[in-house]
Amino acid sequence: MSQSPPRTADDETIMRLALRLARRAYGRTSPNPMVGAVLVKRGQIIGQGWHHRAGEPHAEIEALREAEQHDHSLKGATLYVTLEPCCTHGRTPPCTEAIIRAGLKRVVVAATDPNPDHAGRGFKVLKRAGIAVTVGVLAEEALRLNEAFNHWIVHRTPFVTVKAAMTLDGKIATASGDSKWITGEKARAAGMKLRQGSDAILVGVNTVLADDPNLTARGRRSEVRGQKTLRRIILDSRGRTPLTSRVVADELACLTTIVVTKVAPARRVARLAKRVGVVVAPARDGRVNLPWLLKQLGAENVTSLLVEGGGEINASFLLGGLAHRGVFFYAPKIIGGRDAPPGVAGKGISHLADGLTLREVAWKRLGPDWMLTARIG
Repeated sequence: MSQSPPRTADDETIMRLALRLARRAYGRTSPNPMVGAVLVKRGQIIGQGWHHRAGEPHAEIEALREAEQHDHSLKGATLYVTLEPCCTHGRTPPCTEAIIRAGLKRVVVAATDPNPDHAGRGFKVLKRAGIAVTVGVLAEEALRLNEAFNHWIVHRTPFVTVKAAMTLDGKIATASGDSKWITGEKARAAGMKLRQGSDAILVGVNTVLADDPNLTARGRRSEVRGQKTLRRIILDSRGRTPLTSRVVADELACLTTIVVTKVAPARRVARLAKRVGVVVAPARDGRVNLPWLLKQLGAENVTSLLVEGGGEINASFLLGGLAHRGVFFYAPKIIGGRDAPPGVAGKGISHLADGLTLREVAWKRLGPDWMLTARIG
């Protein structure tokens, strides 16, 4: 690919607007990425758009349509878009065709399509049509915005985030099982936002037995209004999930999948299967084979998985090399006690050199609590 034309002084400013537009669809576009677009002509914004949800027009088309609705001439305009325009037929026609047909003179793009089968193809199509293409404006921000999609489209497994709320000594409950509420309202709201941006949430059966959680993304708009729903995944090797538990008995039971192994009693599995989805997974060391499960979820278009399991589940993902991001909330409290469950349990490691490496660590204060966000590995 030939070198991109030089950037102008306004490229980053307008691309930031496009990124803000893309974020408006947070939690609604999967299995597609969030994308925003802005049309500019003679220094004036004439159209804006963003991809609202899978199956609907892409951001570029939304921006072009808005400009046309206001009787703006598209010829000679510049399009700013946060992701490389598509050049293939999918649920919608190729955006490159619409861009060429509109007579645009320049396209400024933040990130290249992460799909190795498509990367760079849209740029080539536009350049062959005589359109100037500038690539890489705020690329890092654009890639971070769609980190889950970018991982899934390449590996076909979900981007895994492990989330836990703990005391300063790393406990997620008292020895008696009391865990509500360790953190305050602002921290809990941040945790709920993580759910809203995820395709599925995963916990272990011990969490269901101890807390009977509903595992929903409270506060989000209904399916009728276009907001996607949150799948609920329960790891339950022996099929111990109560038929009366919320994830089995509530109105969202159709969103629940209980993952068992062959050791689960057949009669128990059959009763659960009448109310929720049940998957019989292969076992590894007596537990659900997590790499196998991640491949299954990826094949079902789960691009992002939020793990809120107890200490054992968290350890399985973290120490098993299956997690990509950690979000840990710390409350200014100390519980103590060797029997109080920790946020990360499991067998642990023998040598410090083998410990997990956290990268891109960021801290944020939320009322009295602190949130640590980091990439893992």
